[in-house]
Amino acid sequence: MNRDTRRVYLDANATCPILPEVKAAMAAALAVPGNASSIHREGRQARALIEQARRTILQAIDAGGANLYFTSGATEANNWALTVPGPVLVSAIEHPSVLDARIDAITMPVTRQGVADLAALEVLIEQHEPRLVAVMLANNETGIVQPIQEIAAICQRAGTALHVDAVQALGKIPLSFRELNCQSLSLSAHKCGGPAGIGALVLAPGYQLESLLRGGGQEQRQRAGTENLAGIAGFAAAIQHRLPPSIEGLRDQFEAALLTTLDDVWVVGQDQPRLPNTSCIGISGIAAETALMDLDLAGIAISSGSACSSGKVAHSHVLAAMGMAPPRLGEALRVSASWQTTEADSRRLLAGLTSLQKRVTEARNADPDLVLTGENTT
Repeated sequence: MNRDTRRVYLDANATCPILPEVKAAMAAALAVPGNASSIHREGRQARALIEQARRTILQAIDAGGANLYFTSGATEANNWALTVPGPVLVSAIEHPSVLDARIDAITMPVTRQGVADLAALEVLIEQHEPRLVAVMLANNETGIVQPIQEIAAICQRAGTALHVDAVQALGKIPLSFRELNCQSLSLSAHKCGGPAGIGALVLAPGYQLESLLRGGGQEQRQRAGTENLAGIAGFAAAIQHRLPPSIEGLRDQFEAALLTTLDDVWVVGQDQPRLPNTSCIGISGIAAETALMDLDLAGIAISSGSACSSGKVAHSHVLAAMGMAPPRLGEALRVSASWQTTEADSRRLLAGLTSLQKRVTEARNADPDLVLTGENTT
């Protein structure tokens, strides 16, 4: 019997495989030699591509009348959004590009279900009178979707602006800037099948921020630097793509099989609205780092609950904010499917995890002092 040697990629929340139509759009844009700031024909052609892409993206996210500024990615967009003067309030489960953007930020707790604590939000707004509240639409580790419209209503009553990091939601669940009722929203192309290195900050009509990058007249003088024409074209192509509905069924099928096949397995957020492609799981007694290395050797790519920029596995600040304690903090794994994911991929992952647990159990029976838990992972 032939052994399946294909690589299985299930880390789309880190970077989604690029779509064929995105490659085609980028290739066409790369053939345009002009700089969009030039007034000759080639420059005007480049400018037309950028403005068409801007319109396409605004339309795709139901943001008619809003202003969209292209950035180098969501990290820049989030940092830009948090440049407002005065107190800023951020949820405890935000991406580091929000959490680290303001060292003076006030942290808002979440519930054990991974959802923003709305009662605490109201108290904190009353106490600190923040100029801005930042809450992500969907969490990158757990996939749990936040009640943004309720948060927006609280902010509106208090006269506080709201920033939404919508990076993980893009292309996975319906996204309407108008319905979110926020003042700013960040996007990234490489999370939805587009290229890395291109993102956007969307601002509601009349809402203004100080320029983060100066030295040029690009992006209506709001963001200096020659535009990434090919990246922008790829972004516009990617934003029109949606995950197939079958992905949610694959996720549910995988989680059900996991819970019935393996011992001492846990899944985060099954009782909450989640992204259809995301599973945050763990196997009690097996560190995430052990699982990641073993699966990688088996040809399967997933990620831990949280990965450092150094490439090491760290305890998840998201799960810690939800009240989860060691050793589970060091056991968390994230499985995130893409448009390429098939049922065969899910079966490969299940088989890989089953084999790992069996081998770990046998090793522990042979050596009871063997340590493979997530408690010692740093």
